Amino acid sequence: MKVTERWHSPRMDRDITLVRWGHYGIPVLLFPTAGGDAEEVERHKLIRFIQPLIDDGRIKVYSCDSAAGKAMQADEGSTEYRMWLFNAYQQAIASEVVPAIIEDSSGPQPIIAAGASIGAFNALAVTCRFPHLFDAAVCMSGTYDITRFIGGPFTDDMYFASPLHFLPGLEGESLERLRRANIVLASGSGEWENVGESWNAANALGAKDVPNRVDDWGPAYKHDWPTWWEMLPLYLDQLVP
Repeated sequence: MKVTERWHSPRMDRDITLVRWGHYGIPVLLFPTAGGDAEEVERHKLIRFIQPLIDDGRIKVYSCDSAAGKAMQADEGSTEYRMWLFNAYQQAIASEVVPAIIEDSSGPQPIIAAGASIGAFNALAVTCRFPHLFDAAVCMSGTYDITRFIGGPFTDDMYFASPLHFLPGLEGESLERLRRANIVLASGSGEWENVGESWNAANALGAKDVPNRVDDWGPAYKHDWPTWWEMLPLYLDQLVP
C-alpha cells in the first residue's frame, strides 16, 4: 500500500513530498541520499529488501525529499543559504513531516530514523536534535561533517543542524532523552567508504554518554545500494518487535 502526500513547506518555502509504504507498524522515516527525492528508495530497490517487514505489519516506511541535500549538491544559492536550508529542513521534519506521520498513525509512537550517505547525516541529526520524536537511528555509510561539501563561513544555522557541532553543548532533558535512544552507525570499508566518519560521530556521542554502536562491514562493502540492501533489513529486524 503506497500513499503520496505533497505540500508547500513554509519553513523551507518550497514543496516537499512524503511517501508511505505499508499499512501498520512502527514508523520508519527513511531519508534519501543527497540529491534524492521521496521515491528514490523505491527506485533503488531498498523498499523491496525491507518489504517482508512491511508485509508483516512490523513497520510502515515513510520517505521525504532531500530538499537541503539537493540544494547542496546543486550549489544552489549562497553557502549561507544552503546552511540555512539544512536547519529549515530539519525544522520542517519535526514540525511538518512528523505530525503528518503521527496523524497517519492515529497517534504518537516511537519513530525510527534511517538513511544512507547524507541520509545517514539527516537520520542522526534529527534523532539527536529531536529525541522526543525519534528513539532510534540507523545510519549507513554516513558522512557526518558536511561543511566541506557546502563551503563558506560556518553559520549558526549549520551549528544547529550538525550533530558533530551541537552535541558538545547539548544538556538537560534533551540529552537525557537522547541517552535512551538506540543509534547504529554502520559502514563498509570498501570503495568510496570511510568508516572513520562513523567513528567521529561515535566519539561525539560517546563524549555525552549517548549509547551507540559502530559496525564495520569490511572491504567487501562499498558505498552503494547493494550494501544498504543488506544493512537496513538486518538493523530494522533487530530494532522492531
